[in-house]
Amino acid sequence: MIRALLIALALLAAPALAQDQMPQAPYANTQLEDPAQEAEALELMATLRCLTCQSQSIHDSDAAIAGDMRHQVRSRIAAGEDPEAIRAWMIERYGDYISYEPVMNAQTWPLFAIPVLLLLAALGLFWHRMRRQ
Repeated sequence: MIRALLIALALLAAPALAQDQMPQAPYANTQLEDPAQEAEALELMATLRCLTCQSQSIHDSDAAIAGDMRHQVRSRIAAGEDPEAIRAWMIERYGDYISYEPVMNAQTWPLFAIPVLLLLAALGLFWHRMRRQ
């Protein structure tokens, strides 16, 4: 019984141990040779959120997924791709949450509209109370 439990725990822990043994992507921590391209990459990386850390950009994060994302950004910029096209690809792949600069679309419009509606409701309530007095 205990032996079976230990085997089950070892099997559950195996994927976590394997994750740390993977080699880093080539451009995860290596700058591009062209300073202009590296500046574009750094600017873009500062606007993309790390999915593991959530409070850090992929530029500042040491998480493995952030390294993979830095590699994607640098390799695509080195290939001549536009930073906005890279941002769009990252948002498509990882979702709207990855961007520190959210765009308004069918899924995010309530995030933009609700504060305005709450402000209008508060102003209407304030105006109604002041008019009664």
